[in-house]
Order: sequence, then C-alpha cells, then structure tokens
Amino acid sequence: MALREQSYLILLALSRGPLHGYGMIKTVRELSEDRVRLGAGTLYGALDRLTGEGLVIVVKEEVVDGRHRRYYDLTGHGQQVLAEETTRLSRLVTAARRRLDLQPGIGA
Repeated sequence: MALREQSYLILLALSRGPLHGYGMIKTVRELSEDRVRLGAGTLYGALDRLTGEGLVIVVKEEVVDGRHRRYYDLTGHGQQVLAEETTRLSRLVTAARRRLDLQPGIGA
C-alpha cells in the first residue's frame, strides 16, 4: 500500500508512541526538515482517513486549558503498513541511486 507523503510522515511521527495534534504537526515538520507543514484541517482530515483505514486509533482524550485534546497511536496494522512503506521507499532510493550512478552518501 503506497502512502501519500503526509500520511507516511504522520505514521512515522506516531512510531515512537502516542501524540496529540500539535505534537504531530511539530514532529512531521521536524521529520521533513521543515518542508511539510500540516495545517490543523489537513492533519485531522488525514487522521480521520487513517483511523477509518484502521492504521491509527484514539488512545486518550483530555481537556487541557479548556481545549479538547486527543492522542492518537498506531495500530498493529498501522505499524505493519509503515514498515512495508519504509521498505518500499528504501528499495526505490536504492534503484534510483543505481540508475543515477550515485553511491550512498554521495550527492545526498
């Protein structure tokens, strides 16, 4: 299952444990080296889709300073899909390096 970049980064952000929305936005930004900046609407739309696909679940809800906060985590299926997508992307990078005659660490 090929994932959209934003979905992949959200799953990767959750790979170290549950996060709430702002935590995911911040982690995705860090993982993408400031290239991907998720807005709240984009993030929650993606989370709704990923939840519907059984890749993430809500594990905790709380109210902090009068604001509702949900924590999301990967499901077992989500962990599997993330691992498979990581392997697929790694193979793609290896093939691209071969095709472009690049050695690991050169030009990267």
